Amino acid sequence: MGTKRRGRGEDTIIFDHEGSDCRDSRYHRHCSGRWRGVISKGYWPDGRRRRYKVSGRTKQDVIDALKRKNEELDAGLSTSKTYTIKKAAEDWLEHGLPGRSDRTRQIYHDALAPLLEKIGKRPLRNLTAEEVETALRSLTGSLASRSLKIAHESLVRAIRYAEARDKVGRNVAALVDTPKGRDGRRRRAFTLAQAVELIVASRTLPDLQLHPGLKDPRRPASLMHAYIAVSLMSGVRPEEARAIGWEQDVNLDGDPPSVAVLRADRAGGDVKTSKSRRALQLPQTAVAALWEWQEDQAAERQVAGARWRDNGRVFTTATGAPLDIRNVRRMFKAICVHAGLGRDWAPRDLRHTFVSLLSDDGMAIEKISRLVGHTSSHVTETVYRQELRPVLQEGAEVMDRLFGGLNGQTSTRAR
Repeated sequence: MGTKRRGRGEDTIIFDHEGSDCRDSRYHRHCSGRWRGVISKGYWPDGRRRRYKVSGRTKQDVIDALKRKNEELDAGLSTSKTYTIKKAAEDWLEHGLPGRSDRTRQIYHDALAPLLEKIGKRPLRNLTAEEVETALRSLTGSLASRSLKIAHESLVRAIRYAEARDKVGRNVAALVDTPKGRDGRRRRAFTLAQAVELIVASRTLPDLQLHPGLKDPRRPASLMHAYIAVSLMSGVRPEEARAIGWEQDVNLDGDPPSVAVLRADRAGGDVKTSKSRRALQLPQTAVAALWEWQEDQAAERQVAGARWRDNGRVFTTATGAPLDIRNVRRMFKAICVHAGLGRDWAPRDLRHTFVSLLSDDGMAIEKISRLVGHTSSHVTETVYRQELRPVLQEGAEVMDRLFGGLNGQTSTRAR
């Protein structure tokens, strides 16, 4: 009886002797080599045949593998044992974050690194929720909760990107809860007394050093005095403060004087949320600080001459370029040390202080939420819980009352 001919579209199963002699031409029970299967699914657009290959130790292994591969192809998937979790993460970081800055990509890359050390070599199609959970739990002693959450969310997004391109059938990382990591840097807020010391120190500190390599690395103290006064007394985010422009955003002669928050120093230049676009009345201490800094910035413009890069921003380098967050952090720490408050502070703590002082003074959470540009008061409560107090009573008026006595101490050139 002759061998039945394979029908059109059926899968091919052969035994590959890999160059050795055949010892059992029918069942190959004593032959070295492997069983192999081939699936043919028509042609690619360039005319090449669409072939998919599997292999196994036994014929039944290949039959099972062919069945799984056919089910996968029928579902529109195209997985591969060589497409690892690390490769999926690299694809997402390179192609799945359009419009994001290099700094943002680096943050996600660094967050994923310890997780990829655990499971990066694993084929994406074979990854299980249990393996993701085990990898995350193994990092709870070395990563802070926030870092662990960023790592987990980045993995979910990387697999979702691969899922959208039919590299995997489902996103198992999304089925796992993020475990709690070690305690990270606690959100901090200055007390009223510390805030007063900080503002006074920012005005009395000798000129600040911004770029040690420049011929004129010293900057007027009024630069950070204005930055701190605006950030502390209006609650703007650090990236919002750095993007404020003189003509389009600041109105020092208005009734009342105000600052408009319409953009941020981030990729795309947009603010964080739609409710982050807001206009805020400026307290008199911040107004006086801005007048003083405007005069000193005009003097720097004259010194810079042709080197001045006019971008209209309030907070700039000595040649008019946008002020970088690293420059701000370095100068801010110097002022904190000068004020006797230590180095463990960051510019974002000024925003937390704004929330804390308003809450201590009795302002309602809903009002504070609008002032800081949160999408809802729930965000204010969950992110700033340590600074909030459940009491009931508008930002600039409170700040004028709290810091009103500073005007004489902090500026002699206010208009």
